Amino acid sequence: MRKLITIILIFCCSAVMAQLQFKTGKDGFTSFLRENTIYPAFSKSNCVQGTVNISFKLDKDGRVYSSRVTKSILSELDEEALRLVRMSSGKWKVPAGYDTTTAVVVPVNFKLSGYNCERKSSKDMQDAIRSYQAEEGLTNSVINFYKNIDKAKPGQEAQIIAIKNQLGIDDEYLQERINNGLKKIKQGDKQGACEDFLFVKHMGSSLADQYLAKYCK
Repeated sequence: MRKLITIILIFCCSAVMAQLQFKTGKDGFTSFLRENTIYPAFSKSNCVQGTVNISFKLDKDGRVYSSRVTKSILSELDEEALRLVRMSSGKWKVPAGYDTTTAVVVPVNFKLSGYNCERKSSKDMQDAIRSYQAEEGLTNSVINFYKNIDKAKPGQEAQIIAIKNQLGIDDEYLQERINNGLKKIKQGDKQGACEDFLFVKHMGSSLADQYLAKYCK
């Protein structure tokens, strides 16, 4: 079965959007999203879907500023929606006299098809979201440990490794983060890629070191 990831975009404030044009792609911003979305690993494997609302403003040159999440699903989907809006910066055609203080709200609907998600209930998805949110604190504790490893106490790393095992953060998972980072490099999103490479580093792994040295100086 062909695996599809569908990203549906609906604009709020149609009167505002009528003044704006997206410079690239046959279908404009919708095509841009479809071509550039990298569905986050946890959400993809657990069929987490739904709508993230992003509010942003455009300056006179079509550059994005003041982007923020106004409706959340899960932090990794929120971050992907923000990343896509950030990547669209400079690709908007803003007409003369446009009010650059006007906020545009973009509801981005993440939907998976072909991942057996039809077998998942709404309760399954909500359970997965709660599990992810409960584990975010543990993930952050791992990140903070390796960011400050010079201050670590004897034996503390063994506890951190146990947490990583509990979270399922192994080399296979970290390699997927690296692969996503390399996809972002091809998209021209060095900032997003370096965030992925740094995540790997802050999991106590050297797998991404060569990419950090090459792209993230």
